[in-house]
This record gives sequence, C-alpha cells and structure tokens, in this order.
Amino acid sequence: MRTYGQYCPIARASELLGERWSTIILRNILVGCQTFNEIAEGAPGLSRGLLSRRLRELERAGVIVIRPKPDGHGSIYEPTPAGRELSQVMIALETWGRRWAELKPEHAHPGVVLWVWANFFLDRDRLPRRRVLIRFEYPTLPQSARRSWLLIEHGDAEYCLKFPGGEEELIVVVHDPLAFARWHMGLVTWREALRAGAIEVQGAPTLARALPTWNRHGWATDDPRSRFEPTLTGHTAAEA
Repeated sequence: MRTYGQYCPIARASELLGERWSTIILRNILVGCQTFNEIAEGAPGLSRGLLSRRLRELERAGVIVIRPKPDGHGSIYEPTPAGRELSQVMIALETWGRRWAELKPEHAHPGVVLWVWANFFLDRDRLPRRRVLIRFEYPTLPQSARRSWLLIEHGDAEYCLKFPGGEEELIVVVHDPLAFARWHMGLVTWREALRAGAIEVQGAPTLARALPTWNRHGWATDDPRSRFEPTLTGHTAAEA
C-alpha cells in the first residue's frame, strides 16, 4: 500500500480507502455481503486476484475480520468496530454523489444496476408468489458479461451470474445501459425507456407489465442510512 508520507489523519485514512476498489469492496461488506462471491457480484470488472489482495489489506488495517465458514469451505468477511464506523463515510459519499456526481455512460454497468435492484430496491410486496426466472441481456458488454438472471422465489429475489435452471418467462434486453440506470434511479419512466428503444422486453405480457412495478426507485426516496443499518446499529461476529 502506498503512503502519502503525511501524519494527517485524512491522508492516512486515504491510503487505505483511496486504493482502487477498496471503497467498493468495503461498501459491499457494510451492506451485508459476507462471502467472496457475494462481494464479487457487486464489483464486476474486479479480478478475483485483486479482490483477494484488497481483502487482505482491509484485514491488516483492522477494518474487516476474515473467518472460516462453519463447514470449512471458504471464508466469511465481516466489519470490525473500526470498519463499522466507516458506514458514516459511505453515507456521506452517497449523499454527496447523489447531489454532485454526474451519471455518465461509463458508470452504468447494467449488471450492477440489476444487483443493486435485487438487493436493495426491489418491492418484495409486489413480487409473484411463485417461482419466476427473468433473463437480462446486455448486447453492449463483452461476450462473457452479456447475461445475468433475476430469480424470484419464495417472495424474495436473487441476482444470478450463472443460469439457475428453469423456464425463462421474460427476456429483458438492455440496449442502453445508461437509460436502464436512469430508470432504476427514477429519472425516466419505463415507458419512456421502451419507446426510446433503450429496453426491449420479450415474454408474457402480464409479467412484462408487472416487472417495472417492482422497482421502488429508492435512490430518490430512501435515507442512505437504511442500507447501512445493520452495521450502524447491529452486533457482528467480528466483535465476539
């Protein structure tokens, strides 16, 4: 880890948080991602090797603890008390980013939009009570990243990078990732995105009409503290 050579607390904290991907990894852990794969799903483009290195750096810095899973396969990643205090930093960054950071095409990875939607902004009260599988396609992305799935089951949703099996009842083709992100954030309507050709939906009409109603548009309405509530108020195993 590089140093600024300054005793200033901001400089010293920036040595950790300023490393590429460190803030994103820490964000994912603070909102509840506990396994290596869960953390990686919220950081497309991050290699597994670099993720491993950054996790070790965060552990050495005392902001996360790494424990073996009870079954002995893999590890669990949790924030320490020092790491939990960084939730306030994340909240400040989100608040500032909403207000001042411009949303550009290079920011609008559609896989991230679907991951965030499934984990934080899905209106679970509106979900079908049966199993539903929806495939999302991203023609503008590299071949290896052009598909992901939203699996609805037992009143909850799962973001899948691999085909989970079963019948695909809808196919959503995202031709314009920026428009998809803007819809998710409540900046354009689903109908506007469809009319502009930014999004194309194939499949059962009833399900196609229901799909956009599952978006709570929480970026515009939620208090960002709600996403970090477990680490702001909860007791983690890292403190045991």
